[in-house]
Amino acid sequence: MQQSATPRPATTIEGKMTFVVDDGVKPATYPEEMTPTGARMTGTYVEKMVRIEDARPIRDSMSLDVQGYQLVDHTSAVTDFYDEEQLHRICYPECIALVQQYTGAKKVIIFDHTIRVEDQAKRAKLDMRAPVYSVHNDYTDWSAPKRVRDLLPPDEAEEMLRHRYLMVNVWRPIVEPVESMPLVLCDARTMAPQDLITADHIYSNRRGETLRIAHNPSQRWNYFSGMRKNEAVLLKCFDSMTDGRARWSGHGAATLTTPRPAGAPPRESIEIRTIAFLVPQ
Repeated sequence: MQQSATPRPATTIEGKMTFVVDDGVKPATYPEEMTPTGARMTGTYVEKMVRIEDARPIRDSMSLDVQGYQLVDHTSAVTDFYDEEQLHRICYPECIALVQQYTGAKKVIIFDHTIRVEDQAKRAKLDMRAPVYSVHNDYTDWSAPKRVRDLLPPDEAEEMLRHRYLMVNVWRPIVEPVESMPLVLCDARTMAPQDLITADHIYSNRRGETLRIAHNPSQRWNYFSGMRKNEAVLLKCFDSMTDGRARWSGHGAATLTTPRPAGAPPRESIEIRTIAFLVPQ
């Protein structure tokens, strides 16, 4: 078994990230049409070197409603994240309980998960997806309620849509520590409305929408250094409330200027997608 490298000390790093350019044409992603680096995309993009601050020292002051994400301690009973049976039997209930704990939601549903593998040869062998280089957010004001209607019976969906609901991803490494291609997160307070560019998300049998993120020097980017398997990031991708709380947060993977330390494995991670319904009792 490969020995895990010692995580780097908390620090500020630099990394290259891919941002959309608002050229007046709606960009699109085709998730079923995979390339070696991920799904096929249309649109105009630019790579930017960004300063990425380690948020681990201030993790206890962060929340879903302020920054749009937070790091939590959580040890899973799953022994093999590539085992679909374990994911559905063990991981899904764990994530439901975790999201309930941090949102107060009485009802949480999970509708899918994605494993991302940095190593190209392993990714091809296992037919997994690559880390997403393009900075994005998973939902828009149009696609979030559509997703609820897609998943729930009509009467229940309309009742749930009358109340506050959140789209929350549970992101965790499945090898440790994360020393390359980290999950990088934009503090929701530092994104301007003009930074959010609506994009189509086109499948063979349905269409969704996401937000692509345009670069803005005012944006503040965070990561959590050396993440291990007993930790998870809760990431708010949509909030139906418009009362000043964080509604979403841009996120993506960064190519770091510093090489991965010797002995550290390439990134492998899983994200579980949930909807938390805050229905009054």
